[in-house]
Amino acid sequence: MRIVSLLPSATEITYALGLEDQLYGVTFECDEPPRARQEKEIIVGGMQTTGMEPAAIDMIVRERLAAGEDLYTLDAGALGQLQPDLILTQDLCAVCAVPTDKVRDAAEQLGCTADVITLDPYSLDEVIDSIGTVARAAGVADRGEKLIKELQDRLDAVINDVRDRPRPRVAVVEWIDPPFGAGHWMPDMIIAAGGEPVACRPRERSVAISWEGIAAGRPEIMIISPCGFDLEGAVDQAKLIVDDPMIIERFPDTAVWAIDADGIMVRPGPRLIDGVEALAALLHPETGRTSSAIRRLR
Repeated sequence: MRIVSLLPSATEITYALGLEDQLYGVTFECDEPPRARQEKEIIVGGMQTTGMEPAAIDMIVRERLAAGEDLYTLDAGALGQLQPDLILTQDLCAVCAVPTDKVRDAAEQLGCTADVITLDPYSLDEVIDSIGTVARAAGVADRGEKLIKELQDRLDAVINDVRDRPRPRVAVVEWIDPPFGAGHWMPDMIIAAGGEPVACRPRERSVAISWEGIAAGRPEIMIISPCGFDLEGAVDQAKLIVDDPMIIERFPDTAVWAIDADGIMVRPGPRLIDGVEALAALLHPETGRTSSAIRRLR
């Protein structure tokens, strides 16, 4: 089977299922494992935002979406040459990948008869289930069941570790300018790690919120987890929050942390369990868990 992945999380799932030899096309953002962009054909490009401020990125994205412009470019010619049997994509977020309808239209015009699987999980359970969806579509259901069990066992271990411990109030900020409260599976992750999520939209799309709105949740801990950024990028943005008196005065007693967002928080793939483990280390260090994917700023 020839597989094409049009989003980073699907690429991670494909590798985790041991299907890398059957994966032929990926996106410019597929950096886990790092060799994915080196070994595979890149068939999706997008705008480069390196060095841009969060507000500038948000403005460009909003303008392009309002104008009906695509944020990602699908190389239809390359897709046609690869002649995939299975294409993995999503409709979860227009800012995250090529929409399914664009993919289906391109495949139809090319005479490509590939199965197009849309992965749109909104909860942590649905993320785990999506691994089984990919495994079954690729004809390796047994591998999917094995991987799901391994991930579920790790998740259950964290849940058991924190079950009877006090639950701090936690606000996860997915973007800082404008601020976005956590949505989709992130509140599930906070709960699994032993916290109480606030200023969030569990299992719904994340939307802009004011700093006043976040403060109204009275968070004891605020985690900066900007979509599209690794730990160092999150640290840089967390510093902007800590150093801005107009913002930080609203959170006089709130601890501020940064986390590797792209690695373990925002991509709906196997590494979200790493994220739950890292969150447990942050919220409940008394359990003995540690993580190199988190850093405290205040």
